[in-house]
Amino acid sequence: MLQLGFVSAILPELSLDEVLAVAAEIGYDCVEVMCWPQGKAERRYAGITHIDTAALGPAEVDAIGALTQKHGVAISGLGYYPNPLAGDLDEAAAAVEHLYALIKACQQLSIPQLNTFVGRDWTKSVDANWPRFLETWRPIIAAAEQHGVRIGIENCPMFFTDDEWPGGKNLATTPAIWRRMFDAIPSDHFGLNFDPSHLVWQQIDHIQPVWDFADRIFHAHAKDVRVDRHRLNQVGIMANPLEYHCPKLPGLGEIDWGRFLSVLGDSGYAGPVCVEVEDRAYEGTLESRKAALRQSHDFLRNFIVKA
Repeated sequence: MLQLGFVSAILPELSLDEVLAVAAEIGYDCVEVMCWPQGKAERRYAGITHIDTAALGPAEVDAIGALTQKHGVAISGLGYYPNPLAGDLDEAAAAVEHLYALIKACQQLSIPQLNTFVGRDWTKSVDANWPRFLETWRPIIAAAEQHGVRIGIENCPMFFTDDEWPGGKNLATTPAIWRRMFDAIPSDHFGLNFDPSHLVWQQIDHIQPVWDFADRIFHAHAKDVRVDRHRLNQVGIMANPLEYHCPKLPGLGEIDWGRFLSVLGDSGYAGPVCVEVEDRAYEGTLESRKAALRQSHDFLRNFIVKA
């Protein structure tokens, strides 16, 4: 049975206790908890630390477990979305180091799911990135196997500014690239944190990959997208994607959530589906962001029955 959750990045000013309390009050089953290292965020939704893995000893592990019991809300996975293949080698090395730390933290917390990005040097082609992808990710996945942790790669292109042309900051954007990745690293600990919205604006069918990669979907995000055809008709698909599409709450965009979730369940997936709020219309205040979580919950409960 699917579990309905949300991504904690939308509540950066709250503690983990408070995040889980919001989830329980609304009726969510789980939360994907952001675990960035302490420091300043470089983009929206980044740099958020609801679990500080640098200060994770036995007492902290016990306290986190007690919070999930207190609120009756599970942690669906730890989340950290940097660029491990950045052209800035210091940035990439720091991201990789923290990924290894999170793999160990997952084992400590008995949370066998870590969600992240593969990364990319956006100034280079997929082929030019490939040797570094293999050099970086083969040992990361080997470490994940050793610690009993599955890594789910989100399929967001991470292309928001003109500086990120032509590739964006994440290799794992299309079914063709996923297939190549999984052929190169054929581990059952290496899969997807599947977000259908990123396929929609790329004009890729977001349903067929659910069947094609059924054994590789470890976690899922629920975010909608509205493609504004009047804007697309002016700038074309070679423009910056934000010139013609907007992230929206589930039900406010292009995705038929009843169909998507029915296929996801029929494919054999029985894991978390976590709302990712990136809808600017709801970001003004903490209360409006909580309202976005309530609206998304109430809409998706039409398709995901509470256990």
